[in-house]
Amino acid sequence: KLGEQKHAKEPPSLPCMHLAVVACGDRLEETLIMLKSAVLFSNRRLCFHIFAEDSLKPEFEKKLKEWPSSYTKKFVSNIYPITFSVGNAQEWKKLFKPCAAQRLFLPVILKDVDSLLYVDTDVLFLRPMDDIWHLLREFNSTQLAAMAPEHEIPKIGWYSRFARHPYYGSTGLNSGVMLMNLTRIRSTHFKNSLIPGGLTWEEMLYPLYQKYKNYITWGDQDLLNIIFYFNPECLYVFPCQWNYRPDHCMYGSNCRGAELDGVSILHGNRGVYHDDKQPTFRALYEVIRDFPFEDNLFQSLYYPLQSKFLDTVHTLCGRIPQVFLKQIEKTMKKVYENRVIVYLGANHRY
Repeated sequence: KLGEQKHAKEPPSLPCMHLAVVACGDRLEETLIMLKSAVLFSNRRLCFHIFAEDSLKPEFEKKLKEWPSSYTKKFVSNIYPITFSVGNAQEWKKLFKPCAAQRLFLPVILKDVDSLLYVDTDVLFLRPMDDIWHLLREFNSTQLAAMAPEHEIPKIGWYSRFARHPYYGSTGLNSGVMLMNLTRIRSTHFKNSLIPGGLTWEEMLYPLYQKYKNYITWGDQDLLNIIFYFNPECLYVFPCQWNYRPDHCMYGSNCRGAELDGVSILHGNRGVYHDDKQPTFRALYEVIRDFPFEDNLFQSLYYPLQSKFLDTVHTLCGRIPQVFLKQIEKTMKKVYENRVIVYLGANHRY
């Protein structure tokens, strides 16, 4: 049986999982820690698509090459310049955070990629990316993207209180973690508020921005909310544990999925990895950042994390440490089980 179990993991011949990120300004370290978290826990091979300012490209290449070969063999990386196929590049660049609008153009630029997961630089994987990748199989025939709600409770949500433009559902969407079937996006004509007939994704972007630019606050996220307001059947909504932010615990715990199953993907928006406002988020970031690749995961990652969490119990998010630890503990146990099975399986014939 052990010999059979070692084949339970997906074979290396399978196509890789595509992960895209956009990094400008001072986001080099954050991006590398996000990629590190993806590589630490994922099972299948990863294809990184890093969109970065020209000045950051050599740094990314240098840092990724410094990772040990046991990890570099788990991914391939492509680094692209920041480009916008329609409209005014300077306008797009200044929309919300520098270069963030680049994500809107992924279906146009990555023409040979069927599906991908886009994440912001301030995201950390606490379980294998394989698990969110599998959600692509749950899309029905009209769904072509997946995002989580911006908030769980309308009365304290930003969009439900302040938005001056259309948005999806009762609380809007957060685009920091976005799973996309690019093939479907490229072949769909989207309903919109511009012309009676549908427009392709690329045709729609700039006119939509022109129409709503005086009303949007959160840049490209607002444009995505507008698009899916008019095309709700195109969206798969995944639960909050796949995009867990300070809002889910700083007003009291309001992400039921994370309470039950733990946080799957942590999104440290509002700069919380770098200040003292949310020490629980910062602790996770620092422990993954400081983890030496080849070390024991329990000894050099999990135990330091538990120790750091003890200092955060006085905070709202720190009162529920199990929410942050559940998936990461489960993932590490699986990593060790797989290693033991492979090792025993390899020696079983003797």
